[in-house]
Amino acid sequence: MPRLLYTALILLSLIWGGSFFFIKQLLQDFGPWTIAFLRSSFGLVTIATIMLILRKPFEIGKIPWIPMAVMALFNTAIPWAIIGFSETRLTSGMASILNATTPLWTIVVGALFFKAVTNRKQWFGMGIAFIGLIILLGINKDSIISVDLLGFACMITATLCYAIGSQLSKRLKGVSMYQITFGTLLCAMLGSGSMAFTFERVSLPHIASGTNIAMLIGLGVFGSGIAYILFYYMIQKGSPEFATMVTYLVPASAIIWGSTLLNEPIHWNLLTGLAFILGGVFLANHRRKTAKQ
Repeated sequence: MPRLLYTALILLSLIWGGSFFFIKQLLQDFGPWTIAFLRSSFGLVTIATIMLILRKPFEIGKIPWIPMAVMALFNTAIPWAIIGFSETRLTSGMASILNATTPLWTIVVGALFFKAVTNRKQWFGMGIAFIGLIILLGINKDSIISVDLLGFACMITATLCYAIGSQLSKRLKGVSMYQITFGTLLCAMLGSGSMAFTFERVSLPHIASGTNIAMLIGLGVFGSGIAYILFYYMIQKGSPEFATMVTYLVPASAIIWGSTLLNEPIHWNLLTGLAFILGGVFLANHRRKTAKQ
């Protein structure tokens, strides 16, 4: 794997580390579908602006819209709304913990339905990363038992959606990572918007609130527009399994943000857990060079 992919992985984890906090704050004024709609809308404006500045072609007529719409629903609109709902019943920290199971589901879904090739080394690396997650977050029997079952089930459903969506996105041929991001966010905006305006109350005064605008910039501009460019770059240049490894690092980045912005202490388990996670990520995605190479 090129070093640039690992740089993108760490950068994306830092961006997405704050997403669960932003969602938790926005739930005070908006429903889950509305948050998904606003997030994708802010992200869509961001990617469109970036493409115009960099003069990247939209070529809307060449985008395979039906596969794009199906992928966007699984990889964006549906899981975003489900995560929003789950955070009405779970803490943002627990939601991020459960979200970190996405790479495991991606390998399982890829092997069962998309003929993806897996090996023992890959599973071993994933196991090491999962151990690191447990060390990092100090998961114990008391914290697991206290989890709301409906919220737990919703988060697992969201990770399954992510797993399916990432596999589908790898199979979109002939489009750039900018076009995939643009198409994904456009379809997600239309899909989540139709649900939001049908089943939820969208309050314009709440949208205009300074605090909510700041939350939406963090969640939409950075957490969706810029982040999805990085995500699809990792899928195209790496693999769906590698891209979804970012969810292992998101809880760690959330702890780092807490220490930086809220002066929360960093305990020994942070450094130990990160060492296991990064080692597992590298091992699961490292391939020996062939004799021909």
